[in-house]
Amino acid sequence: MGLGKRCAAEFFGTFWLVIGGCGSAVLAAAFPELGIGFAGVALAFGLTLLTMCYAIGHISGCHINPAVTFGLVAGGRFPAKDLVPYVIAQVLGGIAAGAVLYLIASGKAGFDVSAGFASNGYGAHSPGNYALTAALVCELVMTGFFIFIIMGATDKRAPAGFAGIAIGLALTLIHLISIPVTNTSVNPARSTGVALFQGSWAIDQLWLFWLAPIVGAIIGGLVYRFVLEHREAT
Repeated sequence: MGLGKRCAAEFFGTFWLVIGGCGSAVLAAAFPELGIGFAGVALAFGLTLLTMCYAIGHISGCHINPAVTFGLVAGGRFPAKDLVPYVIAQVLGGIAAGAVLYLIASGKAGFDVSAGFASNGYGAHSPGNYALTAALVCELVMTGFFIFIIMGATDKRAPAGFAGIAIGLALTLIHLISIPVTNTSVNPARSTGVALFQGSWAIDQLWLFWLAPIVGAIIGGLVYRFVLEHREAT
């Protein structure tokens, strides 16, 4: 498959992830009397990834996350020469979804983007008021294990056809654990897509949600590659 088609798939996949996951947080999490809450938002993120795994996995691999692309490069599963085009497509998809979500959300009287707009944060902007160090460790560890699960589920020794389920459920679990800490990023494109529209503190803190997921993903990819992956004898 050509790089252009693969990048297009990454754009649309990331769009779906942000509109589905962040959209559920902005539009449905606290809806009067019928709000889906943290658990519902966590499930929404998992479902967006699970559905896209089967929709575009055969086209682009369904990274839809710059950290995943970095982790798979470190894990020897993806060529480094395609990293930058993938990341650009993912970030543009996230921003496009953020724009659409903003247009929808701003149609309700009393909408206030400064309240957060599903942005990731630490300190005063963490849902549970967790400090910078806690947020850094959480994002690093969660993303590391996310890559670990992705590489394991897509290993040639794993049962065929079930990777999307394991990966989608992994993202759900990650959100169940870490929404109170950082509102859960583990995905720089997801963070960027809404931070640009929040426009103030979310942009100031965005650096963490690029740094920690990418470092965690690289560590996770390297651990799986050199500790658990089967290496043919030469």
